[in-house]
Amino acid sequence: MKSDRNIFHRLVKPGLVMSGLALACMAAAPAFAAPQPPRPPAEIRETMDIGDEPGRISTEEVRITDGPFARQMVLYRTSEAPGTVIIHSDERFLYVVQGNGRALRYGIGVGREGFTWSGKVQVTRKAEWPDWRPPPDMLKRQPYLPRFMAGGPGNPMGARALYLGSTVFRIHGTNQPETIGQAISSGCFRLANGDIIDLYERVPVGTKVIIRHKATL
Repeated sequence: MKSDRNIFHRLVKPGLVMSGLALACMAAAPAFAAPQPPRPPAEIRETMDIGDEPGRISTEEVRITDGPFARQMVLYRTSEAPGTVIIHSDERFLYVVQGNGRALRYGIGVGREGFTWSGKVQVTRKAEWPDWRPPPDMLKRQPYLPRFMAGGPGNPMGARALYLGSTVFRIHGTNQPETIGQAISSGCFRLANGDIIDLYERVPVGTKVIIRHKATL
């Protein structure tokens, strides 16, 4: 299956976008098209997770290349050991400590108001082109979402995922790189696909992850 996906990734033009979020069907179309759910009312749309709706395809090559959210080496003072991942939600940055007062910095999307959190966890699992199972709270807000979606270039989880402790939260890719730097998720941290692939190769299972939010500093 992975070889088939790789072929598909090369065929999909990077940055192909549609309105909405990241869901694309990789299977053949059914004989009878399922009826489309009605557009949710405004009061529900205001609580929706941007990027968790059907309609967006992106490939693994897409990454942030310009501006402050582009991946770059920066000066960063910390007593944490090299390899530690530190997330500053308010700054919209994720740092991988390199030692000698430096860190590799990535721009990220974070949880919107009411969905921010802080703490110390470890990376407990990693997955390439992860499957997506919307958590129960998300399904309550967006009941029209699929209960399961196999991994692939149209999946809202993007190209890679790092699972954080025993929580439902992850550091994962996104098919909407334009949302990097925004507070739009239900608590997960998202990177452009090209950046999450780079991070995935640098961060092994067991890595310490520190999530900081100004309210807890």
